[in-house]
Amino acid sequence: MISWVRRVWALWRPRRTIRPTREGWWCLAVTVGLGLTAMNTGNNLLYLLESMVLALIVISGALSEQSVRGVRVRSRVPDEIYAGTPCLVGAVVRNTKKRRPSYSVTLERPRTRRGSANDRLAYLARLGPGEDRLVSWEETLPRRGRHRLAGVRVVTRFPFGLFVKAARPTGAEDVVVYPRRVLPPPALLRQVGGLGNAPARRRGRGHDLHDLRAYHSGDDPRLIHWRVTARTGTLTMRELEAETAQDAYLVLRGDGQGDGERLDAALADAAAVASALLKRGARVGMVGPGIDIPLGQGAAHARRILTALALYEPGTQPAARPPERARTVVVDLG
Repeated sequence: MISWVRRVWALWRPRRTIRPTREGWWCLAVTVGLGLTAMNTGNNLLYLLESMVLALIVISGALSEQSVRGVRVRSRVPDEIYAGTPCLVGAVVRNTKKRRPSYSVTLERPRTRRGSANDRLAYLARLGPGEDRLVSWEETLPRRGRHRLAGVRVVTRFPFGLFVKAARPTGAEDVVVYPRRVLPPPALLRQVGGLGNAPARRRGRGHDLHDLRAYHSGDDPRLIHWRVTARTGTLTMRELEAETAQDAYLVLRGDGQGDGERLDAALADAAAVASALLKRGARVGMVGPGIDIPLGQGAAHARRILTALALYEPGTQPAARPPERARTVVVDLG
């Protein structure tokens, strides 16, 4: 029963669609006209012409099928996408056929609504057997949040341009769009003393490793680096790095249920401040309604903060609080 339903569904929703171009409609009109005239007159020459035109249509269908068959598309999206900023989106187009090339292959984005035109993304004149080709195009997503990039389909008008044969769309991707890129507001930067040069690394009572040195009498045994000690046979101590004065928590204040544009602007400001502090080597955390990200640094931590800002939704979630005596940058969500 299930296999029978799948066969019916496959017939109803074929792997490829075909439609005539303007020239194709003229060719079909000529074919019908020649056929009717040949039957009415019984002229052998008209039957011969009719056979030639029909053979042309059959050959066009066979060659276009050969060109589309075996072409696979794997999408490539960037790691970071910002709202309102053009980004390069790509796809790897591969001809899986071992001996036959594909000609006149076009990548198109299907129409999104009735009456809209297809968006042509890339054109490949020839794709050899087993060949891979990387193509790219620009995408601009206007709003932050989670979006689904539409898939692309393989289209060809090969060989005579009479018919458009297209495969089903593939390669749809879910992406997270970060808030817009803006300059860090000076009023927020003043809360952490501005952005000068990166603070110097120095010894202190922090958590990060600053240096290694030999053991001295009176040193805290908890700071012995046992792995290095076992390897060298000499007691080796860990020196910790002092906390930088620029370490700070972003505090998102408010529920953000007012103006949506104001909320997006506030989240963009928070993202700009976080990125600026992380670039200068500071550790940044973030707390707010439904958000509690501890201090951290590095590219992975930056993506974690940006993702939280991108997916923030106004609501009544309880707001986490930063640790006592922590430096804070308060961002009003409205």
